[in-house]
Amino acid sequence: MSRFKFPMMMMLLIAGITAFAADAPAPKVSQEMFTINNVWMMIAVFMVFIMNLGFAMIETGLTRAKNSVNILFKNMIIPALGLLTYALVGFSLMYPGTSWVCGKFLGFAGFGLHCPEGAAGAIDYAGGNYTYWTDFLYQGMFAATAATIVSGAVAERIKFNSFIIFSTIYVAVVYPILGSWGWGKGWLDAIGFHDLAGSTFVHSIGGCGALAGVMLLGPRIGKYVNGKVKPIMGHSMPLATIGTFILWFGWYGFNGGSVFSADPMGVSYVFATTTMAACAGMVSAMLTSWFVNKKPDLSMVLNGCLAGLVAITAGADTVSITASIIIGLIGGVLVVFFVLFFDKVQLDDPVGALSVHLVNGVWGTLAVGIFSDKYSFMSQLIGSAAICIVSFICAYVIFFVLKKTIGIRVSEDEETKGLDLGEHGMEAYGGFQIFITQ
Repeated sequence: MSRFKFPMMMMLLIAGITAFAADAPAPKVSQEMFTINNVWMMIAVFMVFIMNLGFAMIETGLTRAKNSVNILFKNMIIPALGLLTYALVGFSLMYPGTSWVCGKFLGFAGFGLHCPEGAAGAIDYAGGNYTYWTDFLYQGMFAATAATIVSGAVAERIKFNSFIIFSTIYVAVVYPILGSWGWGKGWLDAIGFHDLAGSTFVHSIGGCGALAGVMLLGPRIGKYVNGKVKPIMGHSMPLATIGTFILWFGWYGFNGGSVFSADPMGVSYVFATTTMAACAGMVSAMLTSWFVNKKPDLSMVLNGCLAGLVAITAGADTVSITASIIIGLIGGVLVVFFVLFFDKVQLDDPVGALSVHLVNGVWGTLAVGIFSDKYSFMSQLIGSAAICIVSFICAYVIFFVLKKTIGIRVSEDEETKGLDLGEHGMEAYGGFQIFITQ
């Protein structure tokens, strides 16, 4: 037996070392790599932030000049409200950690921000990828985006105070609770649902809020006459085009930042799929609008670009380059036909937000289950359906209560003269409005 003692002792020693290695914590990244990761994430924060300017420009350009101040005001105040409420309750609702109070459906880690002390809030916070404060800022920018989507769909007839109240509640409570189901390690994460950067958790939630608002507000005066659609043209296609380019630029932070590190291959691959989908969406929207309307429509091409971006946002990290092009192509076709569909059923959406964000948010989420081998189509379908149903119900209830209390629509006279003067007492372009003195 003695001849077996040494090999057996060696085997036990190796087994012990292996077990110890398995239990040992993963080594931290270097201080230099931590700095690089965090710098990239902060750049992504800035890029997502500048998307607010993009939304402001495209919404202003696609609506009438007499409502420009109102559009700009909403897009200016939304980030402020979004970040303040996200700091107060949203961040803790969306990322409750172990503080779940209702299964994996609702959790709350407490009011305010609570950065762990020392390295726990820095290099140890997310495996050396970013700090606690970077995490808060990045996620807070996403929260504000959901309310911005609603702004364009309800433009030119909603009361400013009602919109502000809706946005505050929606961003502070509804968005983070639903986001916790996936990104906060809730029940959707448990079933394998995948949404890289928010086709569902940002765009579908925003799109469902927009749908509820459009349904309860009704169409703008003169939009539908005797059952026919009367086009109400936006006042500045240059502004709309500038806004689209700004949004496209910001989307690289939106999707690329959701890699959550400066991993060269991960970020560059997401950039590639994001770019291909946007380009494909523009081309297919151009060809579809050309075929349907006999003329290539610039507004459709702009929305085709955004449709491709929204659609690829869920799976930019997991689908192939070829699949990203197909996703974008289908997104561009969908946006054209759904703009026409919503007009046909008299759901007045001045900027096409429903077609871009809701329709393509759903499409992009389902596309992950179609084109990626890693994720189940059924999980994607369940997640998309659950988020859309709950967010629509919540938005509808908020808008309905506001409608029955303080009202949500401006007067006919105010809508006719423009919300700039009626709601804000100023105009976007000096001397543009005709003042009637008594």
